[in-house]
Parts: sequence; C-alpha cells; structure tokens
Amino acid sequence: MLHREIDRYTDAHSIVGQSKDRLREKYRHYSGVIVDMFYDHFLSRNFSDYHTEPLTDFTQRHYANLMEFLPQMPERAQQMLPYMVRGNWLAGYAKMEGLHRALTGMTRRTRYNSRMNESIQDLTTHYTEFEAEFRAFFSELETHISQFREDLITS
Repeated sequence: MLHREIDRYTDAHSIVGQSKDRLREKYRHYSGVIVDMFYDHFLSRNFSDYHTEPLTDFTQRHYANLMEFLPQMPERAQQMLPYMVRGNWLAGYAKMEGLHRALTGMTRRTRYNSRMNESIQDLTTHYTEFEAEFRAFFSELETHISQFREDLITS
C-alpha cells in the first residue's frame, strides 16, 4: 500500500511534472522513468540528508531482505535480483557512472529506441534544476507519507 501511494503521489505531483517536462520532447513517455532514476540518484547521493543509517548498510539490509523472498518473486525479478545485489545497483546510483550504467541497461531492455542512455547529458546540463526539484518534491513526499501512515494507523 505504501509503495502504491508513493507512486500515485509522485506521478501526480507538479514538481515531478516540471522535471518530466524538461525531458518529454526528447524522450516522450520514457521521461517519467528517467526522472525516477534521476531522483534515485539525488536520494542516493544525499542519503545522509534523509536517513541516519549509512547508504551501504541500508542497501545491504534491504538486499538481504529481498533475497529471502526470491522464490516468491516473478521469474524476471528472480533473474535480475542477484545481478542487482552483486553490482550494488542501489548505491551505484549515487555516482554518475552508476546511473549511466543503469540508464544504458534500461535502453537495451526497451522495446523501442528510448535513448535513455543519452539522458545523462540532460542531467549534467540541468543538474542544479533537477536537484532543486528533487529536494522540494522529496520534502513534500516525506510530509505526505507521514500523514498517510498516520491515517492508516488511526483508521
């Protein structure tokens, strides 16, 4: 429920829309995926601003948790997760090289020529704007999710 609420809130948020609009002409419907990955980059890069646990500890704990449920996951996830863990993809997003590698992998897996691998140039060009949008959005997301959790508890 929490994951779905985060996705719903993110997809409808005007700040996220600004980030997508900057990319929409070139990447069309892939702009949302790219913005999600850019925001993952900013979250990873600035993780200590949002969480007391170091990113490496956080990711290792979550990888271990995910691996426990590997047999219950869809086949594609079962195939992908060991690569994700071995390559430490979540922490890798903190660096431009790791993000570029992930975007390149996504490009290879898309049905059409998404050119998502080229979006690293857009991030470099508009880094300050994307980061400011992320920080403003994430602050609002944290507030929204705190209220969402409280509402779940009290209902």
